[in-house]
Amino acid sequence: MFPLDSIQLPPHIANDLDDLPPAARKWAHDGDWVSVMNAGGEFAWKQVVQGYLASVAYIDAQVGIVVDALEKSTHKDNTIIVLFGDHGWHLGEKECFGKATLWEEATRAPLIWVAPDVTKPGSRCDATVEFLSIYPTLCDLAGLPKPDFLEGVSMRPLLANPQAEWTRPALSTFGFNNHSVRSVQYRYIRYANGNEELYDEKADPYEWTNLAANPELGSVKADLARWIPKENKPDGHASRVTQ
Repeated sequence: MFPLDSIQLPPHIANDLDDLPPAARKWAHDGDWVSVMNAGGEFAWKQVVQGYLASVAYIDAQVGIVVDALEKSTHKDNTIIVLFGDHGWHLGEKECFGKATLWEEATRAPLIWVAPDVTKPGSRCDATVEFLSIYPTLCDLAGLPKPDFLEGVSMRPLLANPQAEWTRPALSTFGFNNHSVRSVQYRYIRYANGNEELYDEKADPYEWTNLAANPELGSVKADLARWIPKENKPDGHASRVTQ
């Protein structure tokens, strides 16, 4: 389905790592970038993209089988569907293959809902939300009580109206005290050692320009930083965000 001569590499620039702090540069090369490029350069890079596209196409087909079966069942009109992936995947952006980063490609993941009498086919929502909110949303849709200890919030307002007001950014955590906060326009990253990154996702969707040192954006950093957890658990790690 994906011949190599048709494969397009993701947008990238040669000096993408030049404005990154030390913590970020280490994360960039913790994946398989160096070994893949040493193995075959751009040809090997295209093989990685080809394999990724093939795996996505395979999973897409399996989802189709499940949904087709549901459509033929007596439960099609009273079943809530939630399709999500646990992370995104770098295909060479920032000289990285894999998922273990706090950048857009790793923390943005699929999230698709079908909720009878709530969602509308073909709707798309651009608000920033977290996987922590899947559970409270299901409780809300099913009419079940929500435990007091939940950190996520129900996304039902967005399912009913994708344009509903939503000011809550999305938090991602990977490793101890490494966090990324994503609003609709900005992503702010702060590592455990204090290193920072800031990207304007509307003007710079590929995150090529780190704006963390720009004094004019100090208020933006401060506003996003207030969402970073005050308590951090050692030993755990998870990317837990989608948009």
